[in-house]
Formats: sequence, structure tokens, C-alpha cells
Amino acid sequence: MHCVHNLQSLIGGGLVSLLLFGTSIAADSLSATLPDGTEIARFEIPEGEGWCVLWHHSVQGFEVSDCYENRAGDMVLVKSHLPDFAAGLGHIPERGRQVSDGAGGYWILDLDEPVTGNAYILRPGLGRVNHRIQVGSRTVSLSAIAPRARVRIALGHREH
Repeated sequence: MHCVHNLQSLIGGGLVSLLLFGTSIAADSLSATLPDGTEIARFEIPEGEGWCVLWHHSVQGFEVSDCYENRAGDMVLVKSHLPDFAAGLGHIPERGRQVSDGAGGYWILDLDEPVTGNAYILRPGLGRVNHRIQVGSRTVSLSAIAPRARVRIALGHREH
């Protein structure tokens, strides 16, 4: 135990407690839940990593995306992709910067907008709208699971 005491004094004790006693570690996770608390999706999102919410424009049918990042535990909207200036879409001056996507659409980059409370409500559209959360190669269709339901998308801490 003398070695443990010396090691604790050298590194502050937190790491030693973790190694010796199996203390749990909090990890950031993105969840999608229904009002009754039913979780319909969960993704582990390490700091600095991101995800996108994808859907098809209800009139034009093309895919739109809003992409977020975990910045020190905060949900931050970082960029959006819009293939057209269709109804309800467009760039707001002084809100990020618009650049061509090279295929007739555009990206709005450098949005850097924290999401209040690390959560928001989305009502997934029916049919071809198909609201989805995509993290890396994994995609979950919120529209397939809970069309028109009140879905809370939140970034928070989860104990392992």
C-alpha cells in the first residue's frame, strides 16, 4: 500500500482510484428519446467527434444535413449542407459562411452555434422526409421509429 500512497501523491490520486477501484467514467452520448423516456437511439460521441441529422426536403426531395460536434461536452452546430435554395432553406448573412459544394448546392460552414441546454425537439417527418441521425457509418431513422412524435435529441454524460 506504500507504493499506492506514493503513486497517489505523484499523480493526484484520481487515476489510481480508477485503476484500483474500478471507478466509472462519464462518457458523452447522444440520445433520442420520446416524451415518456423511451430511448429510440443512443450513440457514444467522444469530445471533438460529430454527427449529422439528415432529412429529405419535403417539396424538392433532396437531402439536407445539419452537422454537430461535441465540444467539451457541449452540442455545437458546426455546418449545414443544402443542395438548393428551396423553400425554407438559405444562408443568413453573418451566420457562418456559405461555400459551393461543387455540385450546385452549398455548405454553410463555421456556424459554431451552441445548442441551448444541449438538446432540442424534433418531430420526424413521414415517408420520404426520413429524418435520420448519422454517426460515422451508423444511421438510425427517427422517422421509421417515431414518425411525427416529439423526439428529444440530447448530448449528455453517461456513466460506464
